[in-house]
Amino acid sequence: MQKVFDELTTAFRKHKGMLNEEQYTDIAQRHTTLLEDSNTIFLLLQASGYPIAQTEDGRYRLETFFTPYRDQKYCVIDIETNGSKPGTSQVIEIGAIMVQNGKVIDQYETFVECAYLPEYITKITGIEPEDLIGAPSRKEALIGLRHFMEDAIFVAHNANFDYSFLNASFNRFGLGGIGNPKLCTIDLARRTFESERYGLAYLIDSLEIETATHHRAFSDAVCANKVMEKSLENIPEYVKSADDLIRFSTSSRKERTQKKKLNT
Repeated sequence: MQKVFDELTTAFRKHKGMLNEEQYTDIAQRHTTLLEDSNTIFLLLQASGYPIAQTEDGRYRLETFFTPYRDQKYCVIDIETNGSKPGTSQVIEIGAIMVQNGKVIDQYETFVECAYLPEYITKITGIEPEDLIGAPSRKEALIGLRHFMEDAIFVAHNANFDYSFLNASFNRFGLGGIGNPKLCTIDLARRTFESERYGLAYLIDSLEIETATHHRAFSDAVCANKVMEKSLENIPEYVKSADDLIRFSTSSRKERTQKKKLNT
């Protein structure tokens, strides 16, 4: 499904957030199997968290293209794992908060059942093997996260790790890929404020973020949100929508300079 997500997003941006039925079907049918038609793919896109909707006149729209970034829902996530590779490791703790208009409106936090916890992971996180006994299974915990995320923007510090690890985990348990748009608070921070380093531990100290327990999922998700809040204080005026914010977070200095000139 990742190819569908990427191609649709590119097409939506090219056509100002809207696609007619022919444009949508052309992309969807390139990835159709004998069991999936374009309508089924539409339902799968929505189920995966991809922010697509259909209008009354039959056109398709990318919701993040039209949602002001302040009004957008952001699911700020952190995970702890018992190793670095999703093929041989697993999630042991999930922490997530749902943020909208600068306020936390919901939260999701759980340990995950695990039979093997290396001692070095316990030293880093403080999570003991006993904490994971009787916890929800991996599938149960991931299903809970899938429902919690809905079609919010997926936000994390060093988002590529959390996103790719969870995406592989979702696929392993037949839950489909993650279609939620992705926003990395490291990328956003680098483009909005000066810091000697941008690792979360350093920013917790330099921004004087209180009540932080580093390397625990829920606490790190809260801290990542604090970093996002700091970044949003310095967003240029030309960033209006949630999709603008995502593109800004990965933009080059040259692109930002050009945007600024066009909007002055």
